[in-house]
Amino acid sequence: EKQIDRMLADPRSSALVENFAGQWLYLRNLQSTRPDVEEFPDFDDNLRRAMRRETELLFEHLMREDLSINELLTADYTFVNERLAKHYGIPSIYGSHFRQVPVIDEARRGLLGHASILTVTSYPNRTSPVLRGKWVLENVLGTPPPPPLPNVPALEENEAGKAARTLRERLEEHRANPVCATCHDVMDPIGLGLENFDAVGKWRTREPGGEIDARGQLADGTPIAGAAELRAALTADSEQFARVFTAKMLTYALGRGLEAYDMPTVRRIVREAEGDDYRFSALVKGIANSVPFRMRRAQAPDAPPQPTVARAAE
Repeated sequence: EKQIDRMLADPRSSALVENFAGQWLYLRNLQSTRPDVEEFPDFDDNLRRAMRRETELLFEHLMREDLSINELLTADYTFVNERLAKHYGIPSIYGSHFRQVPVIDEARRGLLGHASILTVTSYPNRTSPVLRGKWVLENVLGTPPPPPLPNVPALEENEAGKAARTLRERLEEHRANPVCATCHDVMDPIGLGLENFDAVGKWRTREPGGEIDARGQLADGTPIAGAAELRAALTADSEQFARVFTAKMLTYALGRGLEAYDMPTVRRIVREAEGDDYRFSALVKGIANSVPFRMRRAQAPDAPPQPTVARAAE
């Protein structure tokens, strides 16, 4: 356990942030994201890099300060440089270096308000409540939707010369098809809660077709209206996100997908970390001491090195 404490304090553990967070939160996808230049003329590579760095710095801060993993969703602060602050409308931030700043707007707090997440879950020319809802289901709730059925029709776009319909209206029409409704009835109402953020994570109150309507609900019927209420609903059960994080980190440490027989281990790790408020180190130590981790198959001589968390625990 002392080795793990040293690892988390070691600057070299930034590789864990880059690799694990990049994989888990889809930050790697940001590099290949190409927002439409006509719709978003201010988007450039400097902004792209700043978006990713903000999320990495939040993750790294939680790791270094050994905070509760739930703070990834609830943090009332973030890390910005001048370029990202301008994008968010935060005044009086100058220079390329990042600094910690308070987040006043509750809708912007935590990962759900990060432009990196909001951009990788959008299409080049518009938002996608479907992709955003799917991201939440997979990475916050740990209940990924089934893969789409074959031959499902694409969402109809607005046609030139005709009155624009809001994205909500088009999604409702799409869900009227029973083939589409199976998955979209769960994903769409979650993603709609983030509709005040455009396809590059900038705040907005209108879209083509009218005012933004950010009402939605979770799969259990919990109603939400906007990003702040969505975050509150998702964090009502503090154990839930800790369980998802643990499963994702264990997957990363083992270098394989989890099986049903791994889930008791995940539950035990989370249960034992509850008294420590699900702090980062408590969950990582639980993984390092777990049976699946200790009994994982020895690597072949020519196999790639284990993830940082694995090497440090050995």
